[in-house]
Amino acid sequence: MQISDGARAARIRVVWSIFLGECHMKVSIFGLGYVGAVSAGCLARSGHKIIGVDPVATKVDHINAGESPIIEDGIAELIADVVGAGQLQATQDAAGAVAETDVSIVCVGTPSSPNGKLDLSYLSGVSQDIGTALAEKDGDHLIIVRSTVLPGTVEGLVLPILETATGRKHGDRYRVVYNPEFLREGTSIRDFFAPPMTLIGTVDDEPVEAVQELYSEIDAPFNVVPARVAEMMKYTCNAFHALKVSFANEVGQLAKRLGADSHMVMDLLCQDTKLNISKAYMKPGFAFGGSCLPKDLRAVTYKAKELDLTLPLLSSVLPSNRTVVDEAVDIVKQAGGRRVALLGLSFKPGTDDLRESPLLTLAEELLGKGFDLKIFDPLVRLDNLVGANKTYLLREIPHISRLLAPTLEAVLDHGEVVVVGNAAPEFSVLENYDFRENQSIVDLSGLFKDRLTTVPYYGISW
Repeated sequence: MQISDGARAARIRVVWSIFLGECHMKVSIFGLGYVGAVSAGCLARSGHKIIGVDPVATKVDHINAGESPIIEDGIAELIADVVGAGQLQATQDAAGAVAETDVSIVCVGTPSSPNGKLDLSYLSGVSQDIGTALAEKDGDHLIIVRSTVLPGTVEGLVLPILETATGRKHGDRYRVVYNPEFLREGTSIRDFFAPPMTLIGTVDDEPVEAVQELYSEIDAPFNVVPARVAEMMKYTCNAFHALKVSFANEVGQLAKRLGADSHMVMDLLCQDTKLNISKAYMKPGFAFGGSCLPKDLRAVTYKAKELDLTLPLLSSVLPSNRTVVDEAVDIVKQAGGRRVALLGLSFKPGTDDLRESPLLTLAEELLGKGFDLKIFDPLVRLDNLVGANKTYLLREIPHISRLLAPTLEAVLDHGEVVVVGNAAPEFSVLENYDFRENQSIVDLSGLFKDRLTTVPYYGISW
């Protein structure tokens, strides 16, 4: 096979980067599939001494022969270079690999069963292998789990197996962190060295200097978070990517039927980095409402039906939004009191617009379930409302006049359960409010997340 001058120069740079690399950690990588093989090659290129571990003899033989066990752009040349330079070898001997290294990275598969449940047998087996080896090893050892797992897996599965196998608690000569990967097939080598972020999940705020040293050549922000956040992040990213593809496809189908250029529409959508491609609307909280979003979603899905077009994603948005209101009702029930103080009635702070406000829907639901409700919104005064806004309110809750409290103090005096509906600045005084023993907070706004500790506190999605 002929090698171009550019490819030859790139390979020379790889070899020299190995010998000139400043970090030389000894790392065992368990699982030589897609993530494991790429991680092994890239870390070896960074100058680390890598031992790949896999029970499949064919994969081990491929690596030791300088051949890649996977098909991926650039990986064959990379594996050949790092094996030739003595930076990478492979074995089936898990205990020997642990004994010879200071760090173990777990990259085994977590396939789905037909019903979607994860098969964690490979992860359990490797955890047992590492734990058994650590029981016989002196010195500290770092275990980095890269396998894609649901929140709670490191704490609920990996740690108990390791603690039983070693006879020691976490932190006693070994530590475990979770480090999700963000590799795309076809660009995985580039993605390894320039991911959107390096994310490290810890179970007890342990130091992560060794991980920073291991990934010192990676060009990305370094974030340390609780393990469950890091575990959730990979699924959140992939779910969002799938959502974006489906959203664009449904927009494309509708645009085509209506004679609009779908590519032009989506290109314009992406130009809006203030609202569309931004942090806007990306914070968990209460349901959306107002005069635009519900109305326009209904118009789009109704038109699709007229065109005999099925848009499952867009058609599910309003029902999904309603489940958030139902969740809020359940949380109010959980809080226990029958007298409820609802702070906020408009669909967001800074307006008196009540049209399709989810807080108005919540108020109706609570009244229907027999709660004794009082409402305060600093911008909602019945004598000031006019036009469609007033008509909508009186149609939804005809007896609203006896539910509206004139002051924040009056509604707080009434309520056993104080529901903070939106983040109006007037409600921030609750942080210093002297709550009664029988009072609790249901926060739908996030205004008091991690701030109220003197009163029973319930968040809508936190």
